[in-house]
Amino acid sequence: MSSQQIASHRENAEVYTGDAVCKQKSLELLEKINMPKGLLPLEDLIEVGHNEATGFVWLKQKKSKTHVFRAIGRSVWYDTEVTAFVEDRRMKRLTGVKSKEILIWVTISDISIQDPASGKITFGTPTGLSRTFPVSAFEEKN
Repeated sequence: MSSQQIASHRENAEVYTGDAVCKQKSLELLEKINMPKGLLPLEDLIEVGHNEATGFVWLKQKKSKTHVFRAIGRSVWYDTEVTAFVEDRRMKRLTGVKSKEILIWVTISDISIQDPASGKITFGTPTGLSRTFPVSAFEEKN
């Protein structure tokens, strides 16, 4: 499904290849939409694309990755293709991201910062359930 979505939004999109430039562009995108820079800790990126007209974004990495956000004690899995429609302080219709809750992996479909002053970021599931964490837990660690 993700590959079909990418193909349909590829026309008129900015597309970048190569790990270094893709990493830079993914960080620039997160900054542009006012999201924490550590939100997408992907490695070995092979392609990043952004169709500004539709808001569609995709990131492709060589292999899937599990990352532990230590500040909140959560494991998050990123597939080889991560896609979303982005707008200011929001990533919606997200694909390729799951969070481990107790013993099961839960699909994340929406990430948003509703009130920047609160310092909170909310992660939503396709079923409508959500969980809120401090934005600081997702800031890029140098």
